[in-house]
Amino acid sequence: MANLNGRARRKNTYDAIVVGSGITGGMAAKELTQKGLKVLVLERGRMVRHLEDYPTAVLDPWQTKYPQGQLPQAELAAHYPVQRRTNYTMTEYTQHFFVRDDENPYSEENRFDWIRGYHVGGRSLTWGRQSYRHSPIDFEANGREGIGVDWPIRYEDLAPWYEHVERFIGVSGQHEGLAHFPDGHYQPPMEMNCVEKAFKAKSEARFPERRVSIGRAAHLTEPTEEQLSLGRTKCQFRNMCIRGCPFGGYYSSNSGGLVAAERTGNLVIRPNSIVTELIYDEKAGKATGVRILDAETKKDEEFHADVIFLCASAFNSTWIMMNSTSSRFPNGFGNASDQLGRNVMDHHLGVGASGEAPEFADMYYSGRRPNGIYVPRFRNLGDAATKRSDYLRGFGYQGGASRAGWDRDLGNRAQGAKGFGAGRKGALTQPGPWTMGLGGFGEILPYEDNRITLNREMKDAFGLPTLTFNVTIRENEIAMRRDMQTAAAEMLEAAGFKNVQGRDSGYAPGLGIHEMGTARMGRDPKTSVLNAHNQVHECKNVYVTDGAAMTSASCVNPSLTYMALTARAADHAVQARKRGDL
Repeated sequence: MANLNGRARRKNTYDAIVVGSGITGGMAAKELTQKGLKVLVLERGRMVRHLEDYPTAVLDPWQTKYPQGQLPQAELAAHYPVQRRTNYTMTEYTQHFFVRDDENPYSEENRFDWIRGYHVGGRSLTWGRQSYRHSPIDFEANGREGIGVDWPIRYEDLAPWYEHVERFIGVSGQHEGLAHFPDGHYQPPMEMNCVEKAFKAKSEARFPERRVSIGRAAHLTEPTEEQLSLGRTKCQFRNMCIRGCPFGGYYSSNSGGLVAAERTGNLVIRPNSIVTELIYDEKAGKATGVRILDAETKKDEEFHADVIFLCASAFNSTWIMMNSTSSRFPNGFGNASDQLGRNVMDHHLGVGASGEAPEFADMYYSGRRPNGIYVPRFRNLGDAATKRSDYLRGFGYQGGASRAGWDRDLGNRAQGAKGFGAGRKGALTQPGPWTMGLGGFGEILPYEDNRITLNREMKDAFGLPTLTFNVTIRENEIAMRRDMQTAAAEMLEAAGFKNVQGRDSGYAPGLGIHEMGTARMGRDPKTSVLNAHNQVHECKNVYVTDGAAMTSASCVNPSLTYMALTARAADHAVQARKRGDL
């Protein structure tokens, strides 16, 4: 039996294990395999292959079972009670890329909208693709203001890795020359439409500190030879990205990182593999592998490696650590600081303003650009002119201008049908009015009591413990939201828009789908879980590089930072392994 067990262990042994295959797991797999390591990627969900497994990518509206792809309310209530709150993820076009809530329950002391996708590629198939660097002030703010703990790195430490990632994934964007909004390596920017150009000119004339740029998006506009060699091509401006892109025009693990990793011959992907805990060897003082539950056979199995990367997303990576208890780690893996699960952050949204531009009624645009405009942060930038006395940090705006299409007012009983028969058909051959909106994305501070905890009483469909969420926004964010609405209306009014209306539709944590902070980086093992290289302070061969590692949130979309941290950590792990440090 010992000999059989020995053979099984050798068969299940790799140089590195990567848990998760999404935006960070795919990047970790690419970086580690290209540096020569034999890598096993463990994904809890099913296999999704690029091109082969995007069933609705070219589906026309008249080919859906339900009108406009809207699922019946009874089905949503029965199987998707959380995700029905978002009003965007759960449609006939996309439901296969999001989990069933009834099979993946969790509990909420305060409302938390946890939006998940369990399959190879994860949410890299459905992300918003906005790709911004955190700035020097973002890495310095905690230390300067005495909030949370100080980042153990600075912008200069991550800058070369930002460029490394930007070159690989392909980011289109415009250089702006702003210190608080660092420029990167960009392919040609997408073009603003006529209303957005007018908005930029007029609002900047009134508010020169509020710059208006095109979004920096992970969409190819001028593919490199490397990107073309992976089978990717230019963005086709279909704006159906959330269904999976058969052109590889936007970056995903499935069309990018995992493809590059597979081509090295050093990658094995094992789907349907739910990692339940880290295996820790007390004599060796390190983790030797992971234990999984096979989602199909329901059997436990072990896999072993010198290096382990947790890239399962902030809450799932933290769940694994919380569930990995031993005499060495009685309160969760690497949790001597008691910070594991704490400091949950997201970006608060659902607030801004909109207006109408009737003077452009004779103008239109071509295609469906999968991107919008971006207004970088302009509050609390370190000078008197931008300082606010009612809140710390700041926010940016995402938005854009467009004309309503043929489906306007469809099923809108509140407004009523605008005629019937030939008259309505004729009206719908003409585009609707121009409208423009600005929606804020604001920074949430790291509060120690915003946390997740392990709930061993409530089990999921596999009989595993679940999570309990207790997360709220505070007065700092509430004050920021008031300014987000006011400033958006000011800009639209300054640009001459009509019928400008501010809005705050409310926000529940999680809705930004930018979960961060549950195993934060820091300088001191007493107050943080990870060090400057994303290693667990108490177990150096375990790296955590997804949103769990974030020490503060900034106000920009975080995925580019996750990928840069991952590439940097992978380089460190390979070098440390060569030196025998792991």
